[in-house]
Amino acid sequence: MMPDTHLSQPDLQTLKQRIIDSGALGRSPVYVRLLEYLLDCARNGRQPKEFEVAVDVLGRDSSFDVTRDSVVRVYVHQLRKRLETYYNRHDPDAQYRLVIPRGQYIVTLEARASHQTDAAPAEPRHPRHRLIPILLGLTVLLLGGNAWQWWASSRPGPPDPLSATLTHPMWQQLTDDELPILLVMGDYYIFGELDEEGRISRMVRDFFINSSEDLTRLFMQDSSLQAYFRDLDMSYMPEGSAEAMLQIAPILRATGKPVRVTMMSRLQTADLRNNHIVYIGYISALDKLNNLYFQTSGLLPGQTFDEIYNKQDQQLYTSTAGLPQQGQPFRDLALMATWPGANQNQFVLITGTRDAGLMHAADVAADLDQLRKLDHADDSDVVSHEALFEVYGIDRMNFEATLLYHQPLNPALIWANSH
Repeated sequence: MMPDTHLSQPDLQTLKQRIIDSGALGRSPVYVRLLEYLLDCARNGRQPKEFEVAVDVLGRDSSFDVTRDSVVRVYVHQLRKRLETYYNRHDPDAQYRLVIPRGQYIVTLEARASHQTDAAPAEPRHPRHRLIPILLGLTVLLLGGNAWQWWASSRPGPPDPLSATLTHPMWQQLTDDELPILLVMGDYYIFGELDEEGRISRMVRDFFINSSEDLTRLFMQDSSLQAYFRDLDMSYMPEGSAEAMLQIAPILRATGKPVRVTMMSRLQTADLRNNHIVYIGYISALDKLNNLYFQTSGLLPGQTFDEIYNKQDQQLYTSTAGLPQQGQPFRDLALMATWPGANQNQFVLITGTRDAGLMHAADVAADLDQLRKLDHADDSDVVSHEALFEVYGIDRMNFEATLLYHQPLNPALIWANSH
C-alpha cells in the first residue's frame, strides 16, 4: 500500500515517465531499467542486494563478485546524480522528488518543504516528514527486529574513487549508451630485414610503415623488396604505456561495458565509428588518429615528435626526456584531449612525448579533482577540449607539472575536415 503522499500509482508512473522523457538519464537504457527495477522493489517492500542488481539489471551471471567489481555502485551512484540533475534543470519546483538515499539501493519520495508562512492554514496541520518512502511496507521492514542486520549486509560502501571519477562528464560520455569501449594502445610496428641467406638479421622500425598492411602495400609497389624484408607480425610498446594503462583500465572496467583492447597497428577504420575510443600511448604512435586530431587541434607536432607547436602563439614546446643521463632532471610534455565522434561516440586521447608525459596525462584523466580543475581553467567544453602540460621529472618519473595550454576543440570541424 502507498503511504499518504497524495500520489497514486498512475501518478508515480507519470512522474517516472517525465524523468525518462526529459533525457536526463542519458542515452543508455540501463539507467531506465535500473530506475524501474528499484521502483518495483520498493513497491514490493524490499531493498535488493548488490548481487541482485548486478544479475537482474546489468546482466551479470552467478560468478559476479561484489567485492571485486564496483559496477553496481557506479550505476546507482550515477543514477542518483542524474535524478538530481533532472530536478535541478527540468522540474525544480516539483512537489515530490524520486530520490536514492546515499549508501542504499532504494528509491524514496522526498516531499518538497512546505512554505506555510505565505498563508495561514485554515486548520492546524501536523508536521510531515520530508523523506517519505514510496511504500509503507518498506518502512515496516526496516523497523523489524532484524532490520539492522539485513540493512547492513546489503548496504553498499561509500562511492569509491573510480565511481567518483566516472561522474565526470568526459567519462560519462562513455557510459551513457550501449556502444562498446575500445582501448587503443599506441605501439610501433617492426619487421625483419633479411640477410643473403634469407634469415632475419635485424629488426627494423620505419615511421612510414606502421602495420602489416603498410608493408604489404610497399611490396605491391616494389615486389623485389620481399627478398629483403619480412612481416614478423610484431610490434613493441613503451613501458610508460603499460603503466598508464594500469591507471585507466580500472576506470573502463568500472563502466560495466564491454571493453576491447587493440594495438594501433591493428586498428581498423570501422573501429573509429563503432566504439568509444580511448587512446593510450606516445604522440608519435597516434598513426590513424594523428591527422584526425591535429588537423583541428590548436597544436601540431614539430620537426620531431619531441616537439609540440602552438599554432596561435607560434610557440614551440620541447621535451628533453629523451636526452638526460641517469639521475638528471628533464622536461616532458603531456597531452590529454577529448571530443565527440560523428557516430555519437567519444574520443579520449591520453598521450605524451615520452613516458613521464604519458603517465602524467593518465594521472589527470584518472583524477576527478584534476579533471575539475581543467573544467574551471576557462570556458572550454568539458567533453570537447585539449590540454597540454609541461612535466618535470627524473629517471622517467614525473614529479610536477604545469598547464601550458588549454583550449576547446570544435568536433564539427574535425569531422568536416575528415571527409
